[in-house]
Amino acid sequence: MQEVALKLPRSLFFLALLLCLALSTMAFAVGDHDRTQMGHNISIGPGEEVNEATCFGCSIRIRGHVSGDVTTFGGSIVIEDQGEVKGDLSSFAGDIRLDRQVKVGGDVTVFGGHLRRDPAASVAGDVTNMGGPGWIVVIFLAPLVFLGTFIAFVVWLIRRLLRPSSPITA
Repeated sequence: MQEVALKLPRSLFFLALLLCLALSTMAFAVGDHDRTQMGHNISIGPGEEVNEATCFGCSIRIRGHVSGDVTTFGGSIVIEDQGEVKGDLSSFAGDIRLDRQVKVGGDVTVFGGHLRRDPAASVAGDVTNMGGPGWIVVIFLAPLVFLGTFIAFVVWLIRRLLRPSSPITA
């Protein structure tokens, strides 16, 4: 059997590479008003507008306007100085603090943290607070217990099937 190699001219290869690079930068340019960070805090100043903000292992401080959702994993959200979020606020393993005269257009969800809300803060949606670190332990521990039980059952089943059968004496 003979192998046939397809040879493309180098100029065509570099042209295709340039096209892929151009298209990928356009995809990143569409969401340039989104803020996503890992390990570095996000600060949205007064007069600043952002579409959405997401933070992994860091916190978000908002004094400006966010037209979409704000989400943190392992960090806190602080909205102050007449800051406004038109979408939802979600904090997993972190706190949310809403100072006076701030507006939230969607829901506020705190999972594994605490909610500190000034009475003058406006929240248009539902407020859900599953506070405290106990929820985090339950969420991570429950699947591990289930997985351990399943593995123990499989080991027991394999041992039972591989056990030599003993003849029954009359």
